[in-house]
Amino acid sequence: MKQNDQSSGITILGLGPGNPQHLTRSAWEWLNQITEVYLRTIHHPLVSALPSGLKVLSFDEFYEQNETFERVYQQIVEKVLELGQSSSGVTYAVPGHPFVAEATCPEIVRRAEALGIPVQVIEGLSFLEPTFTALGVDPFPQMTLVDALELGTAYHPTFPPSVPVLITQIYSREVAANVKLTLNEVYPDNYLVRLVHAAGTEHQVVEDLPLYEIDRSSRIGLLTTLYLPAMEKETSFEEFQALIAHLRSPEGCPWDREQTHQTLRTNLLEESYEVLTALDADDPAALCEELGDLMLQIVLHAQIASELGEFKMTDVLAGIHHKIVRRHPHVFGELKLDSSDRVVRNWEALKAAERRANGENEIKGLLEGVSKALPALAQAQAYQARAARVGFDWHEIAPVVEKVREELDELLHAGDGNEREDELGDLLFAVVNLARWYKVDAESALRRTNERFYRRFKYIEEKARQSGRDLHQMSLEEMDVLWEEAKGLE
Repeated sequence: MKQNDQSSGITILGLGPGNPQHLTRSAWEWLNQITEVYLRTIHHPLVSALPSGLKVLSFDEFYEQNETFERVYQQIVEKVLELGQSSSGVTYAVPGHPFVAEATCPEIVRRAEALGIPVQVIEGLSFLEPTFTALGVDPFPQMTLVDALELGTAYHPTFPPSVPVLITQIYSREVAANVKLTLNEVYPDNYLVRLVHAAGTEHQVVEDLPLYEIDRSSRIGLLTTLYLPAMEKETSFEEFQALIAHLRSPEGCPWDREQTHQTLRTNLLEESYEVLTALDADDPAALCEELGDLMLQIVLHAQIASELGEFKMTDVLAGIHHKIVRRHPHVFGELKLDSSDRVVRNWEALKAAERRANGENEIKGLLEGVSKALPALAQAQAYQARAARVGFDWHEIAPVVEKVREELDELLHAGDGNEREDELGDLLFAVVNLARWYKVDAESALRRTNERFYRRFKYIEEKARQSGRDLHQMSLEEMDVLWEEAKGLE
């Protein structure tokens, strides 16, 4: 890629943001010495100021003939390459700078070099500089540049909210609406943003408005850009990683520096149960806090692993990302699955294939993937669910209920302590199976019962204290009356 005075081959020229005063001197000189120019689009403010006598053609017909931008850009690239191989060559002019928010130019240069076609690029002022001027902001030290068409088709923003963001190609209200829906996954409706229209031209306007109003602006057009100021600090995953790394640094906390994977094991387990407690309580505020505590443990482990050279957080994220995509071919591929049962069976088949691909030739049982560290009720339910996937299950609930009765009868007729323990375990296992048939999580159900028992017994204690009595002095009948009162209050 070079710049010269030859007219053969391909010349890619940047027209700037729209103001004739922003056209570079080299661009103006080149436009005055050629007779013909192809524009990506004729809808640009500078077109009327092009040199008189210059024949102006455009590729706007491709936009009208195709339904996708990808196809439009593909046709433009093909045509420019074809014209560039002629004896007279071609000048292809684009808005702004040829390598800023211009999908066609990098591809033309790449393919032209492969074909041996000479290419020169004449720089142009991009839309970014006048946009920064209109906003009165410096893009450093951090700013994210995002394409509205990609963002509008996403389900969640892929950039950290703690840095400012510039979103290009907000060329219609429909695009603005789609972008708004994606941004709402992170930013509140009333978050103050700025729409910049026709930056660097005499028609430049900057609108300050809440996010929910961006698709209502009457000024939206081909030269509209959306600016999102940075949210408050402490809102991005990257910042949280930096915080934990600081804790583990020589300038950080002595306690945090001393921790290892093993010393944090209990903390990870406790925080997991705290999350379950918040879920059982149906308390969103508590859940939000406890998920943060659990996240702390996860990031701490990843930071320790990074320091030891075991793996990095990027490996954790890439690994689970690839695993999710790989195990959801019905979402990210062509496979069609019409029920959750078929999804589960396919999931197991994919896991088995992964093990074979990883060289795990040893045949593993279906239950080996269930963690040994799970609480007994949760582990029992997981075992039963996995066995049921391959048909080891009753076809109706009646024999499940009968099995509970059978195990209870065997417990009542058990002999010594060891036999009673075994029979009691069988009874619990049968009850867990009944819970599974009722689509109830046995572990959660027992935790909820424990919580109810806690509240009701605490009520008995409080009532006893209020009456100046000790629980040891109360009869079972008296406590049972208070128990029923507590139930009534619930």
